[in-house]
Amino acid sequence: MSTVVASGLVGELAHALDGPFHVLLPDAFTANLTALRDALADADVDGFVYYAKKANKAAVFVERAAAGGAGVDVASAAELREALGHGVRGEHLMVTGPAKDTVLLRLAVTHGATIAVDALDELDQVISLVLTGRERPARVLLRVLPDAQPHSRFGMSESELTTALKRCLEAGDAIRMEGFSFHLSGYALQPRADLAARLVEQCRKARGMGLEEADRVSIGGGLPVSYTDADSWHAFLGTQRPSHYHAEKAFRAGDFYPYHSPVAGPDALRALLATRPEGSGSTLAEVIREAGIELLLEPGRALLDQAGATVFRVQGVKDRDGYQLLTVDGTSLSLSEQWFNSEYLPDPQLVPHQQGSSAGVFPASVGAATCLESDMLTWRKIAFPHPPRVGDLLLYPNTAGYQMDSNESPFHDLPLPPKVVIDRVDQARPRWRFDRHFS
Repeated sequence: MSTVVASGLVGELAHALDGPFHVLLPDAFTANLTALRDALADADVDGFVYYAKKANKAAVFVERAAAGGAGVDVASAAELREALGHGVRGEHLMVTGPAKDTVLLRLAVTHGATIAVDALDELDQVISLVLTGRERPARVLLRVLPDAQPHSRFGMSESELTTALKRCLEAGDAIRMEGFSFHLSGYALQPRADLAARLVEQCRKARGMGLEEADRVSIGGGLPVSYTDADSWHAFLGTQRPSHYHAEKAFRAGDFYPYHSPVAGPDALRALLATRPEGSGSTLAEVIREAGIELLLEPGRALLDQAGATVFRVQGVKDRDGYQLLTVDGTSLSLSEQWFNSEYLPDPQLVPHQQGSSAGVFPASVGAATCLESDMLTWRKIAFPHPPRVGDLLLYPNTAGYQMDSNESPFHDLPLPPKVVIDRVDQARPRWRFDRHFS
């Protein structure tokens, strides 16, 4: 983004679009995809990467996934249609989510997508669709309820899995049972390695029952992104208190996303593959290789690291006791972390509208252009290097993953911020276009 800002393009876009906007950098997505594949290759693990589309609605990331031969993880009929429309092959789709409706399941079967079956009644529905519609065999993974998270609403219990395997056998050619999957909250490596190894053994058992194509295990997403260095992160956690926020707002340290991770993205995948599952003398990579398993990944945030930013214009400045309160031309619905009783901690970059601002430390919090007292983009008093003024821009970095559009709404009839794609940032004068998202 530094190249884009230095080129002056951000200011020109703010003038032309006359409102907040998102910048998308698809080259970063492609680089992240390559890095994840390199991590699999370095561990000599057969794997396939699906982009978790829920992390960002933009079409360009689906287009890059398709161009790179990657898959896309979808959870609605609309997401599935859009993935197909932007070039993803049906067999490269992973359909997840609970209690899938009939339209989604029928589309998935028709196009040869893999369906992560979440419940017994869902499995019955898939079998019925194939048998009554004379469709091709349905490709399914059986989603497992994690022992470590027994209250999760995703996945089937041990007894339900036993029943599901029997029904897959009884369904004959209607079902192609290809393995197992799980959804595990959090970023700890050991529980993920333990469960993955357990599902490798489940694949062995399924093959022994006659389900010979059970050779895939999906570990979902859960690869962390590190937004800052360790010292800055731990210093923040150790010192933050209500006086650091507008209106003495209080946040619990445990509610923040872990903005620093010792290993992140492809390095987290390497660390996971090098982890020894409990009770095993082998690494997860060795367990997977020895059993002839294909490892499936469904990252969202990890593929979108550094792949976008969000820009607002300052349209009001108020002086408070020792700091300023800014109002920008958008809402925190375009910065989703605030809607989880948390705070997006990467500092926004101040892009002055005019040069010549005095240098120093100028604390300010950032509010939205709505009538809601709680609609704050940044409760923290950010130490800006220049005094913010009306017309200046605030650029929030690294917002592509789950931030910029997960909760967007045309509240107050304000238009949704458009998405601007910059395909090449290494040019002295970057060129841009609007994203081709259908809706």
